[in-house]
Amino acid sequence: MIEQTFQQTFDSPPEVVVRAPGRVNLIGEHTDYNDGFVLPAAIDRTINYAGRRRSDRRVRVYSDDFKASAEFDLDDIQKDIANTWSNFLRGVSKFLEADGHRLTGADIAFGGNVPREAGLSSSAAVEVGATAFWNKLLGLGLDPVYVVKLSRRTENEFVGVPCGIMDQFISALGRQDHALFLDCRDLTYRHVPLRADVKIVVCNSGVKRALAQSEYEVRLKQCRAAVAKIAATGRAVKSLRDVRLSDLDAARGTMDNLLWRRAHHVVSENQRTLEAVKVLQAGDLERFGELMNASHESLRDDYEVSSKELDQLVELARQQPGVLGARMTGAGFGGCTVNLVRAGAAESFAQAVAIGYEKALGLKAEIYVCRASDGALISP
Repeated sequence: MIEQTFQQTFDSPPEVVVRAPGRVNLIGEHTDYNDGFVLPAAIDRTINYAGRRRSDRRVRVYSDDFKASAEFDLDDIQKDIANTWSNFLRGVSKFLEADGHRLTGADIAFGGNVPREAGLSSSAAVEVGATAFWNKLLGLGLDPVYVVKLSRRTENEFVGVPCGIMDQFISALGRQDHALFLDCRDLTYRHVPLRADVKIVVCNSGVKRALAQSEYEVRLKQCRAAVAKIAATGRAVKSLRDVRLSDLDAARGTMDNLLWRRAHHVVSENQRTLEAVKVLQAGDLERFGELMNASHESLRDDYEVSSKELDQLVELARQQPGVLGARMTGAGFGGCTVNLVRAGAAESFAQAVAIGYEKALGLKAEIYVCRASDGALISP
């Protein structure tokens, strides 16, 4: 319990406690930074903050996960190259101050059970949790979408990691037993109910995503290059969001096969996501699972961000009774798969996949049977 950690660290009870969940993306991968559509769900694994105000401008923070402490002055917030885990809180604080929100000093403890470097958005949970903490501690009354944008800005501009906006959005605004359909261009969204007779099962390959950041930047450049090629044919396109498969086919002669395949994944993934929302609302889980499967194949073959470990987990998953769909989730090159499994088969599914994965590759997979949960700004 983060309250106990705070009490032990600072010898007093916390004034406020907040939580921010990790997330899994059901479908819509590598579409968010292309102004596309995504369908994530917040999961019941969280980063938790506890803290209280101080009378000065010092922030003292303790990371329960790293068992380490750091301090900074709100009047001079700099990146910490030694305690890099503190930079998310530093960045959030810096940008809140820059936007005119006068903060007070605080003692803070945070930590949780969202696995790091697993593609479940632990960093977004830390950022959103930090923003939600200041919002609740000081009664700032922040607009929810402002919280999302500021959290993303922290990761992009202060921490220095490129990302889309999906992760922060779902961590802030997820809803229990729902997925969230988000248009990453105009940030309109709606919650889509998940049927009670299915479980979201996340399989963590145990492989750190060493290539994810550098390859993310490569894919981003390739997508922009494809847009430029298509625009040069006279079509009015600002991003791959604006491209139809017929447009892409018509422009195929203007780009090499690699660029075409990158664009083909994004364009087809947007179409799959739009269809997935419709069939989920209609309760057609079998078709939803087929779309998840097609998404993985596109990520593997066209976008080339899967790995032998992720492919092995997906192959094992599809062999199990009760599975509806299986695909990699997150940036790729390691991390996790997401599986939609009938509720009654979820535990046996988890056991069988874990055994099969260790037998096939000699690796241990952590498997989480999850429930879609409330986001940081929705939970009480």
